[in-house]
Amino acid sequence: MRGPTLWALAALPLVLLGGLLGLMLWSGPADVLRGEAYPPVEDLAFQRITLGPDGFVATVFNDGPDPVTIAQVQVDDAFWGFSADPGTTLAHLGRTTLTIPYPWVQGDTHVVRVVTATGVTVDHEVAVAVETPRADARFLGIFTLIGLYVGVIPVAIGLLWLPLVSRTGRTGLDFLLALTIGLLLFLLIEAGQEGLEAAALAPGSFQGVALFAFGALAAFIGLEMVGGSLRGRRAETDGAGRGWVLALLVATGIGLHNFGEGLAIGAAFSLGEASLGTVLIVGFTLHNTTEGLAIVAPLAHERVRLSQLVRLGALGGGPTIIGAWIGGLVYSPIWSVLCLALGAGAIAQVIVQLSRQMVGDRSFAGYVTTAPVASGLFAGAAVMYVTGLIVG
Repeated sequence: MRGPTLWALAALPLVLLGGLLGLMLWSGPADVLRGEAYPPVEDLAFQRITLGPDGFVATVFNDGPDPVTIAQVQVDDAFWGFSADPGTTLAHLGRTTLTIPYPWVQGDTHVVRVVTATGVTVDHEVAVAVETPRADARFLGIFTLIGLYVGVIPVAIGLLWLPLVSRTGRTGLDFLLALTIGLLLFLLIEAGQEGLEAAALAPGSFQGVALFAFGALAAFIGLEMVGGSLRGRRAETDGAGRGWVLALLVATGIGLHNFGEGLAIGAAFSLGEASLGTVLIVGFTLHNTTEGLAIVAPLAHERVRLSQLVRLGALGGGPTIIGAWIGGLVYSPIWSVLCLALGAGAIAQVIVQLSRQMVGDRSFAGYVTTAPVASGLFAGAAVMYVTGLIVG
């Protein structure tokens, strides 16, 4: 009887809570207090807007607690006809798709405005009007090519530093590992900043900052578990040692980060900002070349086969292609927050793993302040900063 009794005791508060919530929803105490004359709380947000030959197609989301009715649509301050599917009234967390047959101009900036029945307005700016790519073979081919340029090829070029890394002595290895940590620290800060920016754009109901924090924590713990499993089995993985495990973890963390970069590039095209996407492509290509060095640095004293390098390159750069596909097809601020969170958490875990290998049994403060390590840390951050200037 002990088992059923414990389950009953655990379920009792939940049953009572469910009953209380049901009573509150049925009676509506907040509605009684504020009365019928109290204006509704309206909080609409544009989730996505695409451009086609027939005009704009916008997805609008109700982030407020009260139902909202869309009464009118303006484009560049002119009222314009529209259709709404499934309708113009949105419940809490509801969304509708607005089709606006507006003759937009290639390369121009347009502002789409939604006007609710109570007069509240919500704007969305299309910075550079370009037709949104459609999901066909040509679309997937273009975004695959972009992913290759941005992720796979730069990371593969960076892997070519392996012969140099393998010929370095202890001092040189300390410098390179510190350089790697400097690169990753910069990526971590960058991912955190981008994640918080994406969280600010997400509907408030989804609590973007909390979602980012817990996503990063989940990635951190998950990669720690994966690393522990790999270290426990490293004697069975083709004779690979600790360096291979670390390189695998670094490639995983960078791959998750590059997935978020692919999302950003795909979304730039999807949201009608194709010229911005071109700038991102050039910047990320330069930016990501240094990531290959970060992957091979732990392999300085390991015997590495070509097939293993191919695996590391695919793991570090390949997710950029998938991210570009998803960003171009189904971009969502929520998915962007989650992906950036996973990348940030994974990179943080990789930094911890590399630091453990570098420091070993020595004093952390004393080791970090040595000339090779300190200069490597600052050099890594400086390299990422300079290449990041291209991204803007």
